[in-house]
Amino acid sequence: MPPDAALVCALTACLGPDRVITDPAGRRLLSTDLYAEDATCEVAIRPADTASLAAAVKAATNAGYVICPRGGGLSYTGGYVPGTTRSVVVDTRDLSGIVELDAGDMTLTVRAGTTWEAIDQALAPLGLRLPFFGTFSGRMATVGGGLSGGAVFLGTARYGAAADHVLDLEVVCADGRVLRTGQAALRNGKPFYRTHGPDLTGLFLHDGGALGIKTEATFRLIERPTHTGFLSWAYPDAASAAAALSAIGRAGSAEEAYVFDPATTARGMAAGDLASDLRRLRGIVSGQDGLLAGLRAGAKVVMAGKQLVPDGWHSLHLAAAGRSAAALAADLGHCASLLAKCGGREIPNSIPMGVRAAPFDNLNGVLGPGGERWLALNAKVRHGDVPRIVGRFETLITGYRERMAAARVTHSTLFTAMNTSAFSFEAVYHWPDRWLPLHRAVADPGFLSRLPPDAPNPQGAALVAELRERTLDLYDELGVASNQIGRTYRYYDNLAPGTRALLDALKSELDPLGCMNPGVLAPRRR
Repeated sequence: MPPDAALVCALTACLGPDRVITDPAGRRLLSTDLYAEDATCEVAIRPADTASLAAAVKAATNAGYVICPRGGGLSYTGGYVPGTTRSVVVDTRDLSGIVELDAGDMTLTVRAGTTWEAIDQALAPLGLRLPFFGTFSGRMATVGGGLSGGAVFLGTARYGAAADHVLDLEVVCADGRVLRTGQAALRNGKPFYRTHGPDLTGLFLHDGGALGIKTEATFRLIERPTHTGFLSWAYPDAASAAAALSAIGRAGSAEEAYVFDPATTARGMAAGDLASDLRRLRGIVSGQDGLLAGLRAGAKVVMAGKQLVPDGWHSLHLAAAGRSAAALAADLGHCASLLAKCGGREIPNSIPMGVRAAPFDNLNGVLGPGGERWLALNAKVRHGDVPRIVGRFETLITGYRERMAAARVTHSTLFTAMNTSAFSFEAVYHWPDRWLPLHRAVADPGFLSRLPPDAPNPQGAALVAELRERTLDLYDELGVASNQIGRTYRYYDNLAPGTRALLDALKSELDPLGCMNPGVLAPRRR
């Protein structure tokens, strides 16, 4: 059926014809993520400014349509996937660009569709940086998506998540209202401070777009560290590697630190291609102090090749940074002493050096080196609870090994240091299956051409869906936090009754008709 003509006419009046997407392929692409697909939206829109977006949202909700805000799209939690065809997906990627960069006041205001890569490129020549400065997918991942979910990685071990550094927001509500939070919400106020009064900014962070569409955000800045160094260490088992990562996280001496299990390392090494390797090598050479030091660092990586980690071992990688060589040496020395106390042995630091050399590389990782899909399930726990979640997850997997082998499903884990008080555990399931539209749209055509043809694997897909539920059961039992709640994690069901009532009241005030991304932060439908 063609889209509702009256809706298309109303949205076109608000946005212009080039910003209303009605073709079936375009609507389907914008209605699926890397794991989930359900209904295809009636229409998708791609606004370029706050005023036209607010008018379009009001027109759509007045016509009885629900709104599904979408950032870069690289999610696997169904956070923007419509549950009904009577929906309008809002593609925010054209709401991009810097609104104000004030180096004197150390603040940056950007539109929500701006990517982490674009921000870092704009700040680097000024010797500035965001404290947390991006995700692995930062070439496409946007500020709005990252703040609606829980963007973490580059800088996270020392500085936490993206949302920890937001000073204020501009938000479009379901009825077309435009709200401002933080100091900029006050008469004669300017964005530089967040908690003068109740933290209204925090209400809209990590909400999955359920309370409104973020259109602008102001961040605090830091001076860009002038010295960066790296360490890698290998451990014979998950327990010792996790203990070492907790020690690094508690110390706060690294900017990011993470542990790859043997399967992740093997998959990462197999996925490399010459173009990416050369790009990283150029970054390593140019990122060192002086040409000679750069050439030495590059030669070290080449000599190490891809035989970095002993077979079957877990590997921990970290990046540290400081204002001086002495400060960096002190942090690296402290980290090395902590790593040594946990056993294992030092290995070439090519992996963290390569990550920092090209932090926003291509997005071919949306598929595995054999074309397999993947699903990640994140859990944040206290450092003291790490042994429990590692052991319980291994027990869960042990009971599924035969069925997984028959359905061609494998698993891996990724551990990440969040800050001094939190540890991130991520279970990842991999299986061959038909690709979704987003896989084809994101990965390089040359990469896709080298993969085996995709084909449906209903047995594998069904088992991954079952493993997903059992993993979430485990997470519920352990009381974990997660990154992107979306339509995956059981946030609402696990809330204390009084807190749930408060959330209901807030949702009702901002979205009385339930039109803003229904199903996110809502009662879980099993």
